[in-house]
Amino acid sequence: MKNNQSREDYLETVLLLSNELEDVHQIEVARKLGVSQPAVQKALKILKAEGYIETDGLHIFLTDGGREYAERVYHRHCVISKFLVKLGVNGEDADNDACRMEHCVSDATFEAMEKFIAESK
Repeated sequence: MKNNQSREDYLETVLLLSNELEDVHQIEVARKLGVSQPAVQKALKILKAEGYIETDGLHIFLTDGGREYAERVYHRHCVISKFLVKLGVNGEDADNDACRMEHCVSDATFEAMEKFIAESK
């Protein structure tokens, strides 16, 4: 895994898949991210060593710490996407842009976005 963005993308993907499916497998992660199974296997090995996931050979499970990290990333994604939609960006573009922005926006900027969303309801 090259960087935090990759780590966060894998964790977020496992989280979302675990919310949709009873069991998460490498193939689903590979399909969702558009990467090869060997790439997923390498990333999962790193995530396991870092304590974010566990596997039983077939299934992928988030640890408590992995789930917490993934939920934070997904929360950032959702807030940024909502913020962009409020600015007039269409939903698909907002979601795609949020996927990239969630990794690099500062905490101060994110908090301002979150405040803007909360106050504009």
